[in-house]
Formats: sequence, C-alpha cells, structure tokens
Amino acid sequence: MIGLRGSAIRLFQFAGVDVSLHWSWFLVAAYEIGNRANTYSSLTWNVLEYVALFLIVLLHEYGHALACRQVGGVANQIVLWPLGGVAYVSPPPRPGATLWSIAAGPLVNVALLPILGVLLIVSRVAGWALEMPNAHAFLRSVNVINLGLLIFNLLPIYPLDGGQILRSLLWFVFGRARSLMVTTVLGFVGVAGLIYFALRVQSVWFGILALFILMNCWRGLQHAQSLLRIANSPRNTGFVCPSCKANPQIGDFWVCSQCKNKFDTFQTQAVCPACATQFALTSCPDCGQKHPMNQWVATI
Repeated sequence: MIGLRGSAIRLFQFAGVDVSLHWSWFLVAAYEIGNRANTYSSLTWNVLEYVALFLIVLLHEYGHALACRQVGGVANQIVLWPLGGVAYVSPPPRPGATLWSIAAGPLVNVALLPILGVLLIVSRVAGWALEMPNAHAFLRSVNVINLGLLIFNLLPIYPLDGGQILRSLLWFVFGRARSLMVTTVLGFVGVAGLIYFALRVQSVWFGILALFILMNCWRGLQHAQSLLRIANSPRNTGFVCPSCKANPQIGDFWVCSQCKNKFDTFQTQAVCPACATQFALTSCPDCGQKHPMNQWVATI
C-alpha cells in the first residue's frame, strides 16, 4: 500500500495502535462540509456527519489491525486521509492469516448494519422525521455511508478489501506469487472502470482514487514478479527455516542494510561480502520470520 505516514499528524494511541490524520484531511473536510451546507438546517450536523464517516472508517481499520494481531501479525498504525483510511498491517505470509486480517474490516461494517438500522427505525417510530428532522436525516445518512463503504470496499479490485480477499482465496490454490499477479492484473481492469466512471459522473475524487489504486496495483505487480523469481529459484537443501520448514532459495535475495549490496546470506554465513556487516538474524523469503543462522538446521 502506498505510504501516507510521512505527512500524517499523530492523534492518539489505542490498543497499541497509533492513529494519525493526514494533513490534507482538513482541507477536504472544509470543502466537503461547506459543499453540503444545505443538507441540514445547521452546519453543525454537516460536521457531525463528516466526523461519523471517519469514525466508521476508523472502526473498519481497527478491524483489520486487531485481526492481524490475532493471527500473530504486526499492526501498529492507522492513517486517516480524505479517501478513507489505511491500516498498516503485516500478517504472517499465510493465506488464512491474510484472509482474516483483510476480511475483518468489512465485517465491522456488517456488524454496524443492524445497529444503525435499528436506530433509524426507532427514529421513525418516535416521529423524529417531523419533530427532529436533522437527527433523522443524520441517522439516514450514516446508514447510507456505512452501506456504501461496505459495498465499495468489497469490489474485487486490488488493493481494496475485496481485491485482497480474492487474492487470499486464490492463494490457497495458486500460491502466494501467482495469486497476487492475478489480482493486480484484475486491479488494472478495475482502475480502467473507475476512470470511466469518474469521467462519466465528472468526479475528481473518483479520479484521484483511481490514481491511488493504479499506483498500488503497479507496486503489487512488481512485488508479484519478485515473489515469482524467488519461488522459481533453486533451493539450498542444506538449510531449513525453523518456522515454515522451507529450504531457502539460492541467490542474491538478501540486501545489506548498511551498503545495500545484494548477496546470498547462506553462502557467506550472514555476513555481507561487501562491507563485512554481520547479521544476527536471517529472514526467510517464504514466511518472513527471522532466526539466527545457527537455528537454520542443516538437513541430512
């Protein structure tokens, strides 16, 4: 996912996750709130509606983060920006773990559907449509927002949740690299559809969103190509990963953090041949776990 963290303002930390707000959020918020000034009789309700939108987005992103941690992954930051939110999650490289980490976000919206629906029904029964029209319109808008976010996120376009859920399901059948390759290619098709829709309705926001998705699809395609090279490379049968029991690849797949030189860490015993930096831990290209070199038990 394209990073937004560099220009984000830290708001708070909850459940071990830092929540930040991108600076552009304030500019877009002022424009959007002002643009919908006639929706309610008071501008305060416009502000509340916009805040409610991002509260739902925040709950959605927390769904991703907490599910990722549940399966043993890393999730320590959420960034809100004008087009929604980004949870920086890194689940273990297993299809099941990735599937749960991604699916938990939309499931939050699913859980909100009956809650918000009941509140809207109560407002109708209580006669708020006549006595408190602003409150009734607010609840109706929040219901539409939550449903709209759910439907949009489930579109099978990478890197939207629907695209990543599809990738996780394909991972069970085609493997890590090919599943990503398929979903990024489908993502490019989705981008073309979004661009057409943006032009049709003359929406700047859908155009920006299409560009954002395009950039992430390109990065995803490059990552898929890298994973394919790793998957197709010969294996070093003299070592086994302590976590996933896979033999490591033979080739220059490790990069020195000091001099950026690429090398085969098993040929050099975790020492960079260019700058002689010794690495205490060696990462597995298959599962991502790191272990000392002496734990990569040699096979017989």
